[in-house]
Amino acid sequence: MPMDFEIDVEFHLEPTKKYTSTMSRQGHPVQEGVLMGIGNSLLDITVVTDEKFLKRFGLKPNDAIIASDKHKEMYHVMLDEFKPSFLPGGATQNSIRVAQWILGRPNATTFFGCVGNDKFAQILRTTAENVGVNVRYQVVEGFNTGRCGAVITGEDRSLVTELGAAGKFTVSFLDIPENWELVKHARFYYIGGFFLPVSMASVKKLVEHAAESNKTVIMNLHATFLCQYFADKDLDLMRYVDVLFGNGDEAKTFSDLMGFNTSDVKEMAAKTVCLPKYNNQRERIVVFTQGRDPTIVACGGKVTEYPVKAIPREEIKDTNGCGDAFVGGFLSQLAQGKSLDECIRCGSYASRVVIKYFGCNYPAEPDFQ
Repeated sequence: MPMDFEIDVEFHLEPTKKYTSTMSRQGHPVQEGVLMGIGNSLLDITVVTDEKFLKRFGLKPNDAIIASDKHKEMYHVMLDEFKPSFLPGGATQNSIRVAQWILGRPNATTFFGCVGNDKFAQILRTTAENVGVNVRYQVVEGFNTGRCGAVITGEDRSLVTELGAAGKFTVSFLDIPENWELVKHARFYYIGGFFLPVSMASVKKLVEHAAESNKTVIMNLHATFLCQYFADKDLDLMRYVDVLFGNGDEAKTFSDLMGFNTSDVKEMAAKTVCLPKYNNQRERIVVFTQGRDPTIVACGGKVTEYPVKAIPREEIKDTNGCGDAFVGGFLSQLAQGKSLDECIRCGSYASRVVIKYFGCNYPAEPDFQ
């Protein structure tokens, strides 16, 4: 979709705290570039409004859709008639940003995505870099940077996404020598399901490198309509996956596609964890979240339930980004070689923090101990 407008916004950001050693905020060694993510780069534009706004653009109060032509004006209205908040978005980028926030050491994480040559991209880059992410954006001309309009009404949020440039990522960008050096330097690769329809060639290149180099591949089902990619025998993606995330609905869809013939999430996790994999040097971990219900984790021949600590309803601002934060917290500990219990504990911590903000946002410093 061609670029339709430029924006002029004032955006003030706090400088990133610099760390001069290889230590994370938690005092544990962390290698620069240890965690790499690749996914859709979206700018979240959030406004708090009312039902009149929803009716104006034919939106439901709690929904997620792809933008159509009638929503082009909506983005203008959000900018002209409100004072929106701007945050880096896209599920994978959110998780990498949260992991970086907890790790603390600048450039502990790297993120690959695709943006347009516009001010949305400038905001995306600045906000991600300010928390310390090493951002590597492929820039394409003639397309808007992807954006997600988040319309908050009470406790509901309606998401309207325009992929724009985010859908234009190509494997040739990974082949640039300096970019591939960053790929080779990483030990953990996080690839979200939303990226699979964008550049499967990039995904295959990364997972094959990881399998050959005994590195860890983390993937996320991310949506029920994406489960078909993970169940596709020709793609054979699951054989590369060392850690798999999903929610209860996604787990059920994936299980149905795989013919597991069960409605029990624990059994779904147990069967998923036992699927064949190429790298047998580490056991697969499967994490299925269920909102307020216990998180189900399968690994090492057993399935464990982790209770979810309730958040007072009056403290909940926005559930959007909560799942991304859980993954980010988990990854921050995985990258430090922590136990599975610690990974889950930190994931739960991050989700409890983010749910108290609009979008995938958090305070300047984490207090995870």
